[in-house]
Amino acid sequence: MADYYSILGISKNASQEDIKKAYRKLAHQHHPDKGGDEKKFKEINEAYQILGNEEKRRQYDQFGHVFEGQNGFGQNGPGFDFNSFWQTGQGGAFDFNGLNFEDLFGDFFGGGSPKGKRHPNKGRDLEINVAVDLEDTLKGLNKRINFGKFVACDRCDGNGAEPGTNVKECFSCRGTGQVQQMQKTILGTITRVITCPECKGEGRVPEKPCNVCKGEGRVKEEGQVEVFIPAGVDNGQIIKIDGKGDAGKRSGKTGDLYIKVSVNKHPLFDRKGDDLFTSLFVSFAEAALGGEVAVPTIENKTVLLKVPSGMESGKIFRVGGKGIPHFNGWGRGDMYAELLIKTPKKLTKRQREILTRLKEEGL
Repeated sequence: MADYYSILGISKNASQEDIKKAYRKLAHQHHPDKGGDEKKFKEINEAYQILGNEEKRRQYDQFGHVFEGQNGFGQNGPGFDFNSFWQTGQGGAFDFNGLNFEDLFGDFFGGGSPKGKRHPNKGRDLEINVAVDLEDTLKGLNKRINFGKFVACDRCDGNGAEPGTNVKECFSCRGTGQVQQMQKTILGTITRVITCPECKGEGRVPEKPCNVCKGEGRVKEEGQVEVFIPAGVDNGQIIKIDGKGDAGKRSGKTGDLYIKVSVNKHPLFDRKGDDLFTSLFVSFAEAALGGEVAVPTIENKTVLLKVPSGMESGKIFRVGGKGIPHFNGWGRGDMYAELLIKTPKKLTKRQREILTRLKEEGL
């Protein structure tokens, strides 16, 4: 697939206004009603759907076509919202193995796939939750993850047959992966096409099943993958790694791995978007007289805030650029510090005398 910026003829630094102008010009030039190329017109529209949306553009700049349009699967086209799909799935494991409209409606109406057409046993897509600390989102980090998954059997190279033997055509379905099932009813004999129970729809079976994998072509092992968690990542964001899921049965296509990131809560900071919020107590004297107050940052450093005299409790100060880096790699959010006046619960004799005098003075 061509680069969306190239399709619109713009640079990666183009503004949203530049994107809109380029789209209007090209759409007018290639519109099918004006004799333009319909395929080219669709490409232009697709590019604008992504780059014309700031959120989708940010993800596209970071991950290319893997995350385009928040489309975690890369096949549903612009506009498919992976996050919405995730919520619909209730956060559970998802498995698309064997689910296609041809098989679904074929079985329902007594039809089936055309003779000789088979669907390999694609491995399951796997989901793993990975927790990171808030500090890790400042620069990103490499995370090594161990997890159990199916891998191709070494003994039979994944085809399910004992070495020295062959994988042969299924005797029951003659290689079609389907058989006819006849059932007598009061209305007569009903015939329908079902998946072959002998070969599970593959059309081929091992002449002699592998002694290690028992003919499946795969075995369960402890897998390991190293994934880069990018700076600015937030709760619920998902990283897709192609071909790192379960191996398919008998040389079927390997599934994909989805890493769902969760960010641990921080004892001092609350995160809202890319901004950080914290609270800090100051004494009555500091609030009344004003001065400088040291406020901690997420980098474990401090910044000095100039507090005006007569400050009221709950005053919020903004410190620019001390939040979380934006996911697109440009700039950072801000930090907001709420200053609260701390009332002492115990006073020394001298403190009580001083406060009594201040009270007499009207303070």
